[in-house]
Amino acid sequence: MAFNSRIQLKLCNFKISIYSLMQIKKLFSSIIFGVFIITSCFSQSKYEIKNKKGSDKIRFQLINNVIVIPIEVNGIELSFLLDTGVSRPIVFNFLKASDSLEILNAEKIYLKGLGNDGVVEALKSSRNEFKIGEAINKDQSFYVVFDSSINFAPKLGAPIHGIIGYDVFKDFVVEINYKNKYLRLTNPEDYKYKSCRRCETFNLEFYNDKPYFNIDATVKKQTIPVKLLIDSGSSDALWLFEDYSIGLTAKDNYFDDFLGYGLSGVVHGKRSKIDEVNLKSFRLKKPKVAFPDSTIIANIKKIKGRNGSIGGEILKRFNIVMDYGKAKLTLKKNSNFGDPFAYNKSGIELEHDGIRLVTEIESIPSTSVKGSSGGTLSVQAVLARKRLVVKPAYSIANVRPGSPAESVGLKKGDVVVSINKRDTKNYTLQEIMSKFFDEEGTHIRLGIERSGARLNVSFYLKSLLK
Repeated sequence: MAFNSRIQLKLCNFKISIYSLMQIKKLFSSIIFGVFIITSCFSQSKYEIKNKKGSDKIRFQLINNVIVIPIEVNGIELSFLLDTGVSRPIVFNFLKASDSLEILNAEKIYLKGLGNDGVVEALKSSRNEFKIGEAINKDQSFYVVFDSSINFAPKLGAPIHGIIGYDVFKDFVVEINYKNKYLRLTNPEDYKYKSCRRCETFNLEFYNDKPYFNIDATVKKQTIPVKLLIDSGSSDALWLFEDYSIGLTAKDNYFDDFLGYGLSGVVHGKRSKIDEVNLKSFRLKKPKVAFPDSTIIANIKKIKGRNGSIGGEILKRFNIVMDYGKAKLTLKKNSNFGDPFAYNKSGIELEHDGIRLVTEIESIPSTSVKGSSGGTLSVQAVLARKRLVVKPAYSIANVRPGSPAESVGLKKGDVVVSINKRDTKNYTLQEIMSKFFDEEGTHIRLGIERSGARLNVSFYLKSLLK
């Protein structure tokens, strides 16, 4: 691998673990990205806003509950997930993002991922300039992963080049307005709290630079206090670690499912629902929950008292003030609060897999000509011109065993070219996946390309949870 001449490679004597799973509602399987630092040779750097208000507003994309923000890295604009579950920034789609991005002062490391396939080679880069709106850090460190298989863009259907969390939250009071899709970053000394009778405030605890809080979950009519990681990088509602001793279990109301990809492999677990989750006065009925395989998450369960994670599908129901300096989280429910909790009833996980050529017909508009007597003769054009257009290709990444999709013979690698008799060129990945989260009994018709052959299949969505 060839690097810029300004990069110096050397071994860095520290250990890091990364787990990644992110359940994206109505979209794709999950990919939460959390970095779990055991020891670190990072220096403490700082973001600053130097305008008169000490504050800046940044618009973001909300891709099925996951926040995507623009960040300028060494002068190159990239798209990052904003994830409270991440200790240090990671760039994982570097070469596809920009060949001109410089990786400064690099050191070779290895990342161990959640999964079963080993470690991933990476670099640690220091003394970089990151710019988020008017917030600037001229001494930002980050990890670079070159493995081409670690790329979130196909699962999101949008370009994603990296992920960032703690380094932003530690320096500002961060307001997240999920409804209007903006962040407000404010220097702590400039932030003024407003009286809010409809808000609830929680104390935060920090382990390995990640925020945790304590709430209640009701499972089989039993109310259980739980300590959860606040994980804005997870699009799922809840992740809970099964613990029969305190009643945290799916019992008989679950199905086995593919939960997502870790840095080092595939993650499986149980998909279920529980009775209720209570955030003080805010009570959410029948939230969906994932119980990941306990053998895979053994390391992260070692964090003192941790019972799981709370993700974007719940967080998006609130406008949030995150104040790491005062160890406070403030929630105010918004109009998303009453949205139903849904899950994929088809058994299909799709991804954006390259491109396909589509033939489109371009009509020639009507024309008028002058007649021999000086009048105007209107001529309706019936001519048409065919042209080839590049459109995204959506292929099946996984098929759940025993699902409606498997029952009609769908396979990994099949390219979905139409849904309900409309060409998929008319849809985004999110729009297609959302159809698999509809009501039980919804009829789905798919056109498939497999090894050059065209197939048509149909099935009905099936609910597996009570």
